[in-house]
Amino acid sequence: MIRNSIKALRAKHNMRQEDLAAKVGVRRETIGNLENGRYNPSLLLAWSIAKVFEVSIEEVFHLDDTQLPEE
Repeated sequence: MIRNSIKALRAKHNMRQEDLAAKVGVRRETIGNLENGRYNPSLLLAWSIAKVFEVSIEEVFHLDDTQLPEE
């Protein structure tokens, strides 16, 4: 499962879901779904979010490998 730090980054930048959504061209619900793990972003959306916060994609999104099936 892909986890993310969007909520923490928004708080650090004093930004609402609506603000981030407007900056990356999606609806507020999409940001909420991302934060709650109900939606995995496209690469373009992930890149856009990272760019807003001026961090790498890996600082926003990370793989929770404890959820991966065993080989």
